[in-house]
Amino acid sequence: MNIVRWDPFRELEDVSVRLNRFLNRPEKGEEALIVADWAPMVDIQETDKEYLVKAELPEVKKEDVKVSLENGLLTLRGERHQVKDDKNAKFHRIERSYGTFVRSFSVPTDVDEAKVVAEFKDGVLNVHLTKAQVSKPKNFDIKVA
Repeated sequence: MNIVRWDPFRELEDVSVRLNRFLNRPEKGEEALIVADWAPMVDIQETDKEYLVKAELPEVKKEDVKVSLENGLLTLRGERHQVKDDKNAKFHRIERSYGTFVRSFSVPTDVDEAKVVAEFKDGVLNVHLTKAQVSKPKNFDIKVA
């Protein structure tokens, strides 16, 4: 067992390095690594008949996606798994996020919740929120006596 002389300044430097990594501040010569929760990119568009929510979910399986609508809140949740097929493969960089994701959106009051349809194709989730049929007001001519 070696005896190592305690150096308080080295301890402070070590704490500083760890704190900078935690706060995503790069050290000299290092790249910044931004760690954040993964959330798929979403487009929301409106037509006369529906709202369409399109979520990009590359490399996510249909079985790993759940769509729910409850109390006016549309929730998309799922998981993207990191595939580790080749044990001899060396990664030089991993920037894509893996793990679970959740996105929630408030739904307009004119959505017919019974007619919501979701489809998943080519890594894109499309959620069709059909607008409820609103009866048009009728015009009546009223005679003035």
